[in-house]
Amino acid sequence: MRTRRLNSMSSRGPRRASKREIPPYPGKQLLILALCRICEPIAFMSIFPYIWHMVKDFNITDDESRISFYAGMVTSAFTFAEFSTSVFWGRLSDKIGRKPVLLMGMSGTGLSVLIFGFSPNLQVALFARALGGFLNGNIGVLQTTVGELVTVKEHQSRAYAVMPLVWCIGSIVGPMIGGLLARPVDSLPIFFRPGSIWERFPYLLPNLFSATCVFIGVLIGVLFLEETHAEKKHQHDRGREFGDLLLARLPWRKATEDKGKQKALDFADEQQPLLVDTEEHLPGYRTGSKRSPSISEDESADESLDLEEGGGLILTEAEKGPVARVFTKPVVLVIVSYGILAFHTMAFDSLLPVFLSTNPPEPPKPTTLPFKFADGFGLDTQTIGAILSAQGIYSLVSTRFLFPHITEKIGALRLFKIMSVLYPLLYFFTPYIVLLPESVRMLSVYAIVVWKMTFSTLAYPSNAILLTNSAQTTLTLGTINGAAASTASLCRALGPIISGTFYAMGMESGYSGLAWWITGLVTIGGAYIGLKITEPRGRMDEKDDDGDDDEDEPSTSERADDTRASAPS
Repeated sequence: MRTRRLNSMSSRGPRRASKREIPPYPGKQLLILALCRICEPIAFMSIFPYIWHMVKDFNITDDESRISFYAGMVTSAFTFAEFSTSVFWGRLSDKIGRKPVLLMGMSGTGLSVLIFGFSPNLQVALFARALGGFLNGNIGVLQTTVGELVTVKEHQSRAYAVMPLVWCIGSIVGPMIGGLLARPVDSLPIFFRPGSIWERFPYLLPNLFSATCVFIGVLIGVLFLEETHAEKKHQHDRGREFGDLLLARLPWRKATEDKGKQKALDFADEQQPLLVDTEEHLPGYRTGSKRSPSISEDESADESLDLEEGGGLILTEAEKGPVARVFTKPVVLVIVSYGILAFHTMAFDSLLPVFLSTNPPEPPKPTTLPFKFADGFGLDTQTIGAILSAQGIYSLVSTRFLFPHITEKIGALRLFKIMSVLYPLLYFFTPYIVLLPESVRMLSVYAIVVWKMTFSTLAYPSNAILLTNSAQTTLTLGTINGAAASTASLCRALGPIISGTFYAMGMESGYSGLAWWITGLVTIGGAYIGLKITEPRGRMDEKDDDGDDDEDEPSTSERADDTRASAPS
């Protein structure tokens, strides 16, 4: 039966040999996606150095504690709005494609930062930030795009580190730009004169810079970003055509293109029919597939990764029809764990600067170890800024080198479970560093920062990989990632509010570790969920690779056993 099936498919091209060939790493498209993405963290993070001063300039109140509250409202407005629309943008990307939704989201960010720069009062500032959240659902769509660019597990560890790496760069550049360009009449009087628009709108310049970055990102996306949606990727794209025309005029383009085409042809000749044009073109999915008349329905569904004559991949019947269960149990578990991860990591990010800024109470509160103590570091803003900058720089290194290496060794599922189990230790230990001797307190702060960033740079990408691998089909990946982004946005908004409330209660009652310990309890719940996550076999796994034409077709269980044995860890 197997020999007959292979012979009947010979007209459509060779099947994969016994040793599976790995398609080229989609580095060019990931680079283009990164260039589009970099504008968003720059725009998002640039407001943090000046938001307190901006709210103060609105003259709402003279109470500094109230100023901090309103500043927090402005910061959270984006996240709450993003929570309300992420699922919509994810589902829309499943219908019209990833590229148009990504471009719309970036355009929304550009509009938002321009309005924010011209804000004359708190109401307009809140509207601008909320508008950015409503119009930008790119977190989930970006994860979906990466998931569709990467067609084999061997590339996942490298590919899923790219977007976190971009965010790390943006989180360093954004605050630097915001701090440098805010109030330019005061900080750069040589170039910006009093009485000009820069004095009337002192926070316009950093937002103009962000808007320029967004415009460049949109332009790059229109000209060079490929659509990855399975059913939309073969549609006509005038932007890409114009981009290719521009590239064709570059003097070194022809030699590079010829070399790439030759490499793709050589690759196709070596029993890998997934790539037929250039090394960057991805396998396409076509629902209107042609079948060889000698192949039955069951055999066609089983051969869901075979090429049709036009060069695309044939979707299985489950993928072609309406999907009844988008949110399967594995998908739901990964989304819940993602929300918990977003909650406690955002709580840590908001607690750490407050913890480092807090002055020791006067008079000192009574101490009864191990739990009752109230103390703080009392550090100035410059020192805290240096600590946070070191955090960003280390996260770059960890994301770029540590995550891919560890993931290739132990796999994303095992790595995420290990992180889930170890996270509670971080939160239960952190408040005690304030009790250490003065000579080692600063060293302990940097150690905590490295500890936290190591865990974050390992946990987030591995969770994204698990979410992608849990999806039954790429046709619903946008909806799934949209739901995950919405869940994470809500949890990120609630994390600082809840942890801040418990921190104030703890300092008042003499238990300064209360907020950290409550957050640690949340991570225990995250560990419980994380240990229940499974990675179902599906799209990313190798199928039927033994390539022996003379044997009878193995049973379903035998095929499953063979596949499990050959699947990458």
